[in-house]
Amino acid sequence: MLITHSVEVVAALTGVFFYRKYKNETTKYFIYFLVYLTICEFLSGYTRYVYPDKFLHMLVGTIVQKNHWWTTLFWKIGAIMFFAFYFNKILKTKVFRDIIKLASSSFFIISIIYILFNWEAFFYKFFPLISVLGALVIFLCTVFYFIETLQSDKLLTFYKTVNFYISAAIFIWWLIITPLVFYDVYFTYEIGNSNRDWDFMFLRWQIYLFANIFMYSTFTFALIFCKPEIENNTMNK
Repeated sequence: MLITHSVEVVAALTGVFFYRKYKNETTKYFIYFLVYLTICEFLSGYTRYVYPDKFLHMLVGTIVQKNHWWTTLFWKIGAIMFFAFYFNKILKTKVFRDIIKLASSSFFIISIIYILFNWEAFFYKFFPLISVLGALVIFLCTVFYFIETLQSDKLLTFYKTVNFYISAAIFIWWLIITPLVFYDVYFTYEIGNSNRDWDFMFLRWQIYLFANIFMYSTFTFALIFCKPEIENNTMNK
């Protein structure tokens, strides 16, 4: 957890430090998002204090004893909606933008309805349906971006743009992590039932750890070494 939070914080602080570099571009929204993730991850750590001898002892045995509900809201739904918004900002093709709007709106509505119909499970397990649908939205966003890049002059300088690294990082991250949701039955926590497959949990943590290090390190690298889109366009001309 310390390593994961560290790479998240480093990416967010890097974004804040280089904010002036990207303040006139869509990238500034991505920097806001990194700060948002850091704050939400910090808040999700409340479970460390939900023990009889800790100051959140009153939450022991309640539906919010674990943070599955919070992770579902801020990451599995919130992150998807952000990336749908972000790619709608950077994509130029109207058809692509319309498809993403339709896909993300459908994803959001389906997710809310599914949560309402599975209200009790919402607090102690993750929903594969939401994870898979969210991954599909991410894949749509990134594939459309790659298609546009291949069809434009950006192909010659794609490695200099922040958006390329953002797209590549989230595509690979979701590609690695999404299959794990089908095995989350071994990770599920239920009040009164502490039986878990600890071998799977350890493997799961390792995969998440390396995936997170890769993704946030890529974000940090891109924010530091890439040039603003406006400057790239000027150089191309």
